[in-house]
Amino acid sequence: MSGDNTKRVIEVDASNLPLHCPLPEHNAWNAHPRVFLPIEKTGEAVCPYCGTHYKLIGEARPSH
Repeated sequence: MSGDNTKRVIEVDASNLPLHCPLPEHNAWNAHPRVFLPIEKTGEAVCPYCGTHYKLIGEARPSH
């Protein structure tokens, strides 16, 4: 994953869960407040602040 959060679709995997936007590796990681996004059930989520679309690649790890 690159640090570019200007792309409209960002692919994430289980290592990014729980998913939040912006991700720490984004160039503008402090662009808006951190918001957690529910991606596990549908495999996709959209940030309500910046509109970035996240797509889950692979499966989410089972919860503890």
